[in-house]
Amino acid sequence: MIKNTKLYSILFDKCPKCCVGDFYKDKTPYNLKTFVDSPNNCPHCGESFEKEVGFYYGAMYVSYGLNVALGVGLFLLTVSVLNFSLIAFLGTYAGLILILFPWIMRKSRLIYINLFVHFDKSKQ
Repeated sequence: MIKNTKLYSILFDKCPKCCVGDFYKDKTPYNLKTFVDSPNNCPHCGESFEKEVGFYYGAMYVSYGLNVALGVGLFLLTVSVLNFSLIAFLGTYAGLILILFPWIMRKSRLIYINLFVHFDKSKQ
């Protein structure tokens, strides 16, 4: 994986400005009390992670897009290829969404901040 890219920042939960500092305080997305807690600033470069009050409300749209993409992909796989019934697809999709919710929430926040913050080579 090429370091210092937006994809690297998103996949490895790193600061979008320096790609070194951790974006989240907790490494695991399944600690439901702290799964979206991030420091106010990057521990490495000092980039502010809290741009303004309510900044991450826009991440809901990214989360929606990820869930729709997951649903379409799962539908094509289960109904078209594996010949599941529609009820089996809906049950599988609901279970998968419940399991992946914390992970999708974290990735949508990272994708959203990466839209606004760009890599700065001098911050490494």
